Amino acid sequence: MAVEGVEAMGITSGEGSVVICQLTDPEGERLGPQIALPLNVGPLQLQEIVNARLKNEDKLPYAFYILDEELVEQLGVYLQKKKLSVERTLPIIYQPQALFRIRSVNRCSATIAGHSEAVLSVVFSPDGRSLASGSGDTTVRLWDLNTQTPLFTCTGHKNWVLCVAWSPDGKHIVSGSKAGEIILWDPQTGKASGNPFSGHKKWITGLSWEPVHLQAPCRRFVSSCKDGDARIWDIASKKCLIILTSHTLAVTCVKWGGDGLIYTGSQDCTIKVWETSQGKLIRELKRNVCFQGHGHWVNSLALSTEYVLRTGAFNHTGKQYSSAEEMKEAALIRYHKMKGNAPERLVSGSDDFTMILWEPSVNKQPKARLTGHQQLVNHVYFSPDGQWLASASFDKSVKLWNGVTGKFITSFRGHVGPVYQISWSADSRLLLSGSKDSTLKVWDVRTRKLKQDLPGHADEVFAVDWSPDGEKVASGGKDKVLKLWMG
Repeated sequence: MAVEGVEAMGITSGEGSVVICQLTDPEGERLGPQIALPLNVGPLQLQEIVNARLKNEDKLPYAFYILDEELVEQLGVYLQKKKLSVERTLPIIYQPQALFRIRSVNRCSATIAGHSEAVLSVVFSPDGRSLASGSGDTTVRLWDLNTQTPLFTCTGHKNWVLCVAWSPDGKHIVSGSKAGEIILWDPQTGKASGNPFSGHKKWITGLSWEPVHLQAPCRRFVSSCKDGDARIWDIASKKCLIILTSHTLAVTCVKWGGDGLIYTGSQDCTIKVWETSQGKLIRELKRNVCFQGHGHWVNSLALSTEYVLRTGAFNHTGKQYSSAEEMKEAALIRYHKMKGNAPERLVSGSDDFTMILWEPSVNKQPKARLTGHQQLVNHVYFSPDGQWLASASFDKSVKLWNGVTGKFITSFRGHVGPVYQISWSADSRLLLSGSKDSTLKVWDVRTRKLKQDLPGHADEVFAVDWSPDGEKVASGGKDKVLKLWMG
């Protein structure tokens, strides 16, 4: 047993006995040999041990988990509460924490009118300083977050604007409509950059940009459509580069992953994995004789790396970059740091009430099947650190899962209508949900309880987003107004 170093840190056993512990990272990788720890050791002393073993020059903050529950007290107190034996090796998972803490939002700071129909999407820019919304009134609007007033009204769509996506370098916005056209906007002026991208025949269901650590400045994005195709577009040439065809029904969602692969989910119950130089189909994740895939439409896809892909080079320090190359380098460092040695994980949510956790770059078999929802799964989302996975369902609940193993953790209940969308705080401690019941709710992951109830909308809340800098929450819905919420 390795007890060395523990006494040196001033951790003494006193008169109590010790417990043998094994520290591992979330993927199960052991951090050195087992260690005998006195029962009066708590999170602070464990933090010293982890920093020493990892030889961190700067002391980093860590949280510790035993059986998916955060350790917030001395080991002896925890073991007594849980009636666990000191004679068994205690596995303790260490998880790096965000260097900053996000305050929970608790008040509406602005109700901004402007849209003349329902607000269908709200999305903050990668640095959290700007906000775009798409509406049933056929416009995209950009908002000034300092004055909390409308900045630009972007006109050009012929039908409802269903989805809006910022490029991860923050220089472009792309929006897709129910009429099938896609428009590129300059967020500095609110003007369209050239003519609409045309080619899709039905409504646009999803938009995703190529990560900035793979290409800077950002040039390519992918769209998914009800016509059964996904298309890769180039904003410089204003052309469709590749059409990804092979789904037999509508493509409902699309994600461009950090390793350069594109994932599409469809009403044909399959998820397809594509490479992006020629658009070759390289893997199909579906039901077959070996395993049970989804038995109904795939509604939502999420990646474990999504937060760093969305924010690119931007972090909580607000650092700005002088060149695309500098931005690309910073984004690459952030991506590798977040991902570690683990493969990028994908989760799919379906009309069959289930979710499936995949590691598509290494295996076409599912890693776990997540069951428990009583109605269709509308939205799935990994926490920024990849440790948690949240799902929103028409059964009025939000469920929390272990983002690495897929193990069920808890149900958040409180909404009295279907939950449409969820969003995480940048430090992975708080989860936001918006519902048909006209409220937003903030849930605390550590206590597993409701942290804040946010009434205020007059009707269904269709879209919510927590700004990447953690400062603000935006919401929009059927009452046609945009609300900003602060801590």
